[in-house]
Amino acid sequence: MSDDEEVVDAGYDEWLDAVRDGEGYFLSCENGHGSLPPRRVCPHCGSLEIEETPLPASGEVETFTVTHVATPNFTADTPYAVAIVRFDDVAVTGQVRGVDVEDVEVGMTVEIDVDATETTGDDLVVFHAA
Repeated sequence: MSDDEEVVDAGYDEWLDAVRDGEGYFLSCENGHGSLPPRRVCPHCGSLEIEETPLPASGEVETFTVTHVATPNFTADTPYAVAIVRFDDVAVTGQVRGVDVEDVEVGMTVEIDVDATETTGDDLVVFHAA
């Protein structure tokens, strides 16, 4: 594969496109478990009955960490905060943008989006203060 070829992560890339278009979703089963695609089976109970459920417009930061020394793919992004955000039945991990890392806090309300890393330009999940 050449450096110009793009690797497609089936299921996940489609999910990123949906989030970017404001149509984010998660997968839910009849037992109320939520997960992110790609999935064919609920990872919590094994149910085969899973369906796309719209992500709420905003979620709440459950926990976060601030990175000052990053891996090579994120060196130009530092410092940055990575948060786990609860959107109803699913938790999503992403980078917090548009807020000083000192101002990120548990309980903060955020909205989900897709943006590019400063270092590589690759897509990643990001959160902005709501």
